[in-house]
Amino acid sequence: MSRDSHHEGPLPVTWDSIRTALPAHDCFADEIAIDFPSVHPLVERVRDAFLGERPGVDTLTTDILLSRREALTGAVVPLEVPMRGTCPLCGGRGEVWTEPCVSCRGTGDALLHRRIRLTVPPGVADGACFRFRVTSPNAATVRVQVTIKRF
Repeated sequence: MSRDSHHEGPLPVTWDSIRTALPAHDCFADEIAIDFPSVHPLVERVRDAFLGERPGVDTLTTDILLSRREALTGAVVPLEVPMRGTCPLCGGRGEVWTEPCVSCRGTGDALLHRRIRLTVPPGVADGACFRFRVTSPNAATVRVQVTIKRF
């Protein structure tokens, strides 16, 4: 699984999800989800921008395998991060003209994939964790945790 200048595509990784405890009061959660389901992702992004990260949000986790040499010299690891966002076919409306959108099945959101390049510094230790957020204009922010494993 060595990465060099010839390997530019994202690595095939398996993502897991962990969830922290929800806070006692989550303002506007029910009202938005019930009354305006297609704007729910937008409200989440606005809430995160004003209030910061909040508990109860999923964190995607995965392991990256590096050889001893890659761990010693550093590596750039291409990843594809799955994100929930606005359906590109219906623009989040859940319908096209008067018919339900076939792409999102009327929900207004879709699973999108954002390609990123994770730069692993030289001398990284086995078991080191990288935590970061991935943002996109048409998708909710995703928290990511990558653990380095050496083989």
